[in-house]
Amino acid sequence: MRPTRETIRNNESTYFVSTQTAGRKPFFRHDRWARLMLTTINHYRETGYTLHAFVIMPDHLHLLITPIESVEKSVQLIKGSFSFRAKRELEWTGDIWQPGFTDHRIRDEEDWSRHLQYIGSNPIEAKLAEDIAIYEFVGFPSIEFPRGLKPGIVAASDVRAEARTLQADARTLHAGLLPGTTPTHPDNAVKGTGISPSVNKPQQIGFSPRGNAKGAKQ
Repeated sequence: MRPTRETIRNNESTYFVSTQTAGRKPFFRHDRWARLMLTTINHYRETGYTLHAFVIMPDHLHLLITPIESVEKSVQLIKGSFSFRAKRELEWTGDIWQPGFTDHRIRDEEDWSRHLQYIGSNPIEAKLAEDIAIYEFVGFPSIEFPRGLKPGIVAASDVRAEARTLQADARTLHAGLLPGTTPTHPDNAVKGTGISPSVNKPQQIGFSPRGNAKGAKQ
């Protein structure tokens, strides 16, 4: 059962958004589909939302965004534009998306950090890559803690130090990717839950002072 969506919508809030493909079909396992999705996400990153982080999985998508208008509008831009372009450029005539999406409004700095970690751990958990630095369809273009959100229980200085380290690493890695991690336990299921860590606790990634990400079992 999907959690009830909040009615608060303004451009001062940041959201973790998840949406799934129709029938959980692994469209984005195909390179052309994944690249078109990447292009679509980046196309609206200044006009529709601030894009903080994202990951494109075979059958779902996670975003961390601050909408310019509303979260509904932001998701509509991405899903609608991709569907239009897939029909035109990939000659696809069937359904692409499940109706709707799930979202979680980021509460504070601890919440922010947890969702960043969740996005970074998805490809590793799904065994799509052994090192997040070589997974092409994940990115962290704007990981400074958003203004207007309250500090969490974690030390603010530690989180800001992590953000600065990640930004420095992003400049040296292709497409702003997070530093490398390794899988920590076997998982034969397909490939990411598509659920917010606020609903289902993810594997955590711990960041060292040098910005190396280390997996930790749940």
